[in-house]
Amino acid sequence: MKLLVTYDQRRLFETLLKEKLDLLDVDYKIMGNNEIVFEDDLSTELQNQISQLLNPYGIEVTEQQNLAIVDRIKSAINDMLTSEDAQIVNTSDFLSEKLNYSYSYLSNLFSETTYTSIENYIILCKVDKAKELLLQTDLTLTEIAFKLHYSSVAHLSRQFKKTTGLTPSMFQNIIQKRKQLK
Repeated sequence: MKLLVTYDQRRLFETLLKEKLDLLDVDYKIMGNNEIVFEDDLSTELQNQISQLLNPYGIEVTEQQNLAIVDRIKSAINDMLTSEDAQIVNTSDFLSEKLNYSYSYLSNLFSETTYTSIENYIILCKVDKAKELLLQTDLTLTEIAFKLHYSSVAHLSRQFKKTTGLTPSMFQNIIQKRKQLK
């Protein structure tokens, strides 16, 4: 038997943070996906405790603000792409407003840190989401293109092929053949 599940990454992350931080009896506020503001200064011992509590879940406490901002950019992009009520928005305006930095600064920081552009990262995320939708839903390619805010099915297909080397229909056929072999 196979059981398919979906989950909200942000909610999962925030729930985990709250569970672990509440064990320490400190006043805090979670600001977005990767920033926690504490009411009082934390001792080195308490900082180490927090690291030890979060580390088994792949959450690292970092002093590097650049990495934290890049994570916030990625999180904002994920929110932008997965929100059911998302409007077609200008990415640069969306990120600038959400993160309170100029897009130029965010773009340069992202490129320097990840060695790819924000635009390319968004394309990769959209193609990954398209693959997921092709595998887990009965949506047509037209519906997927609309859901991911592509201007046309052809645009989605071109980016899909450029990224994966396969057209969306070739991808679906390969997956269906693999399932038949199991």
